[in-house]
Amino acid sequence: MEVLTKVESDKEVAIDEAEEDRQDEVNEDLLKLEETLCNIQITPTPCSLPERAQEVDLSQYPTSYKENSPQEKLLLAIADNFCCQYVHLYPDRKPLLLSPLNECGVQKFVSTTLRPTLLSYPELYSWEGCASFVSEFLSLEPLDPPIDPPRHLYSPTWLMQTQRGSCFDFSTLLCSLLLGAGYNAYCVSGYAVKEMCLLNQSLQECPLLVTHVKGKATEQKRQVKKYSVKPPRDLRSGFEQRQEERRQADAQAILLKKQQEAERLQEERERLPPDPLLGLRVHCWVLILSGNREVPENFFINPLTGKSLSTTHKCFLGIESIWNHQNYWVNMQDCRFGCAEMNFDLGDAVKWEYLLYGTTGQSLLLIPDMKKQQEAEDDEEEEVDEPKVFEMPPSWVNQINISQQDMETRCPGGMKVIQYRKAKLEKFAPYLLPDGLVTRLTSYSDLDCTQPSTVKEWYQHRHDHLEERELKKTSNVTIEHFRPGWSYALKSHRYITMTPETERQMDFYSHARADGLARRVEMPFEMTETFEDRPDFMYHRHVVFGKRVKVFGPSNTEAPDQGQRPLQKVVERFSRDRSKPAGEDVAERIFLVSEDRIQVTYHREDDRIIPAWRNFIKPRDSGDSQNPHSFTPQMASTFQVDPFEKPSKNIFLYEMLVHMMKEEESVALRVKESEKEVRVILGVREQEESSIELHISIYNTARNERARCHREALERTAKEERLQQEEKELDFLAPLLAQLGDPENLTRQAALQLRNDCLADLKQRLIDKANLIQARFERETQELQQKQQWYQKNQLTMTKEDEDEYLAYCSDAMFRIHILKLRLSRHKDKAPQKYLALDERLRRDPRLANHL
Repeated sequence: MEVLTKVESDKEVAIDEAEEDRQDEVNEDLLKLEETLCNIQITPTPCSLPERAQEVDLSQYPTSYKENSPQEKLLLAIADNFCCQYVHLYPDRKPLLLSPLNECGVQKFVSTTLRPTLLSYPELYSWEGCASFVSEFLSLEPLDPPIDPPRHLYSPTWLMQTQRGSCFDFSTLLCSLLLGAGYNAYCVSGYAVKEMCLLNQSLQECPLLVTHVKGKATEQKRQVKKYSVKPPRDLRSGFEQRQEERRQADAQAILLKKQQEAERLQEERERLPPDPLLGLRVHCWVLILSGNREVPENFFINPLTGKSLSTTHKCFLGIESIWNHQNYWVNMQDCRFGCAEMNFDLGDAVKWEYLLYGTTGQSLLLIPDMKKQQEAEDDEEEEVDEPKVFEMPPSWVNQINISQQDMETRCPGGMKVIQYRKAKLEKFAPYLLPDGLVTRLTSYSDLDCTQPSTVKEWYQHRHDHLEERELKKTSNVTIEHFRPGWSYALKSHRYITMTPETERQMDFYSHARADGLARRVEMPFEMTETFEDRPDFMYHRHVVFGKRVKVFGPSNTEAPDQGQRPLQKVVERFSRDRSKPAGEDVAERIFLVSEDRIQVTYHREDDRIIPAWRNFIKPRDSGDSQNPHSFTPQMASTFQVDPFEKPSKNIFLYEMLVHMMKEEESVALRVKESEKEVRVILGVREQEESSIELHISIYNTARNERARCHREALERTAKEERLQQEEKELDFLAPLLAQLGDPENLTRQAALQLRNDCLADLKQRLIDKANLIQARFERETQELQQKQQWYQKNQLTMTKEDEDEYLAYCSDAMFRIHILKLRLSRHKDKAPQKYLALDERLRRDPRLANHL
């Protein structure tokens, strides 16, 4: 026993020593692998590519932004002289905004900051489109302090890149677009109320909720015919009627008083506290004078909201000066009552003091033909040559360019939220959201906007042709509107739930359907269909269903329902067919399925007051309908309007009964088809909502290219995941076992050999992968250096396109180098982990676990 115990203890000691040796070998291999990977280093490569900063790079701006031309310097001197005289004559008025600093810190006259530009987008040809674009594209930076004009006035090109600015920047960009579109537009520097200056629209009604009240049509007097039936005599008491009218008037007066009191309390609640800076807050907006572009009268445009306002609006409290790209005018009129009594004849030197003398200082309210005539008369009267006057220098701003992406995105970041009174409006750029949502309007029932009542959503570019969806929170009713082109020609869908056989209403484009269906209203036990322009002149069908009868199977369990709801009554109405006599033209037919009766009513003749009709009772046995002898006179009842007309024969009534029974069967089939169509439409809608797809026009090449790249990236990712999964499922010991002849049982020596070979193979693969990444990095670095040397040699002779191509190449190359650097660093970190994971997996493998 002692010998056996000693042998076993020696065996355990030997196993422990072997295990320690194996662990030491693993540690040594790990150290060697880490040393090998650490020897692979990435040296940083200098690059002359300018980094894209958050702000605009001013070094690339042209000279006109950083310096003043001789004409501009002379204009600044004239402006300084004008300002000194103005301050001397009117010391109580605020200094004028004449020469603020631009983005480069250079003084520029305000008129030269305007750059009239006409772009190729049709929506920017009108003032509505220009104002809407500017108000949505830029975000407001309030003036600080709010009572002084800004020290900086940025160029429109700067605004297009930063998408933010003050009200003066808004007006500068909008006025440039309006001048390019042919409008007689001016920037106005003045004073406005606090809500307008800070873009606070929380007390205004949302434009999408304002209903335009149409003028009531004048009621036409009813023509009194000479021979007409006199109305019946009113036998009610006149005293009681007067008493009732008096009670109603008193109740209405009390109700009106309560409404007025509630409105007064609500106004007091909504009333804002008094503004201590009222009349002092500086604001800038745009003035458009009548004449050009068939503008009938002068009006203001608030560039922050894009809305037009009257020149007498109470929100505008005064004007200091106005300017365009040709001249500058100072207001000399009294603004004690705001702009209500202001005259905008800029040629009147008493009311408007101009900076530069010349043609732009003359009357601007004259018709162009009258101006030419007046100039011709002045030339004839005065033959003396006038002295040459100083003209406004050209704009120092580059041409304004708006890309197609900016026109689509509009809002900064692709979205903008506007808070109105009891409403919140959200705008999104097309293709920004996966469901195609572009506008969402949420209406609230309280002033604090905590209880939503209605949510309206507008969509674009959806494959299911959905345009608008409205959800009423109180009743949980959803209304969807579709544009033409959707399957089944669905126009709108009103429903509470998508479950079939519930309350819903579907409207269709009847001209796009073969059956002419225009509307289908469904209730739990009723269905009403309305048709238009059918060849059979049917325009109405009303179906009444009965309750389903539960069917039980042989095991006394409820069997699944495989049929439709049982029909009880079907009513069909037809329009007048002038090709038939009224007595033969069916106006209405009623199939009383549950009572086995059929009622047919004909159209009324022009000289009759009641129509003809026929009632039929179906035979109880369906086989009797094929036997004429089974028909009895009691099965048909007829009413003829003309008493002298011969009654119908039994054979005619029998044939008509057979025809009506066949029509009843066909009507039942059409009703089943309608029920099936409803279920199909609901199924298609649920499938479309679960996987929403957006349509991209074939002319939108840029977006199509991005979509293609996205699809390729998804396919590539899916393929890589599939390959990784296949690699996991592969047997990593199969090649090594094949070298040993695939033995059924492994010896300890063979198991150790398999383990060492597998770890050595992984180690070599990790080193090869690191070397491959390093080689790719060095190749990319060398190519980038060669490209930089080529750029240094040809920098002076390169065109703008070559320079842009070089910058794009450098950007891509630096991106690839950065990715390779990250991949190598990540590979170094994960290589030891993979080595240890494989060693652990080998130890747990059932073929090697007994020996390891």
